Amino acid sequence: MKKSLRIVSAVMGAVLSLSTFALLAGCTSDTPEVRITYTFRGEDYSYDYTLSRLDAPATVQHFLELADAGYYDYDEENGTGFVIHDFDSTDGLYTGGWGLDGEDLEEIDYFNRVKNLVGDNFTHTVWKDAARTNPTYTIRGEFENNGYILTDSRVNRHTQGALVMYYTDKASTSATVTVERVDGGKDNNGDPYDTRGYAFNSATSLFYTYLGSSLDSTREKKYCVFGMIKDFSALEDGLLAAIQEYCDGFEDDADFSFTKEQEVRINTNDPFPSVATAGSKATYHTPVGDAAITLKSVKVLKY
Repeated sequence: MKKSLRIVSAVMGAVLSLSTFALLAGCTSDTPEVRITYTFRGEDYSYDYTLSRLDAPATVQHFLELADAGYYDYDEENGTGFVIHDFDSTDGLYTGGWGLDGEDLEEIDYFNRVKNLVGDNFTHTVWKDAARTNPTYTIRGEFENNGYILTDSRVNRHTQGALVMYYTDKASTSATVTVERVDGGKDNNGDPYDTRGYAFNSATSLFYTYLGSSLDSTREKKYCVFGMIKDFSALEDGLLAAIQEYCDGFEDDADFSFTKEQEVRINTNDPFPSVATAGSKATYHTPVGDAAITLKSVKVLKY
């Protein structure tokens, strides 16, 4: 069965009602909660995460809006959805941007999909123009390398179980964008907007759960940590244990690999032509076939 992710009908956008966003706007907390469910070999594995608006208000809002719109949900009728496109048991579970066509990765057109699902209700923080009439549908980079100063007072750090929003490499572009500042303009002569490089303000829907055992301060400066799993041991004893058990069944097969290494083109649907046509590539290690791991859903438990 073809497992590529098709753009969902605009009818689904109706599910995201104005009342939902009224709830987001009027009844929010500093610590929203979500439940992320993965499917592996016919079994579902669900894990709860606590997000932090104090660490990353724009990223948290963005993630909640995508979740409420059903952006991350597996389409049971058509058998389509996101997969873990990159997996390393000592690094992370990466998802939110790719589906499978057979055993081949297929990049999802985030930009058109989010416009169809979220539409005018999307909260913008990045625009292509100074007048802020042409949004990029990406998120401002809430991390140190983008001028968002991280301190030890952060709620979450890039430690084991961290939920991280990341972006594909766009280092070759010199494109600039208008960005809503984190400080509201306090340190910018009262102007709440700023001009910055697109490369650090280009995150879309890609995220990962960090599986490493120690603090990764380098990536913390480069990517946005916006949440933390509530019980990492549950992930270890659940999905990760199931993966290990599956791999143990092939311990006598010298040619066995849990993942398929594949080099793919990235950023093909980017709103900046210089990025979309650059031919940039990335190498991912993807569980495929009966080892594929599907992102079943992201559900908001608390706003």
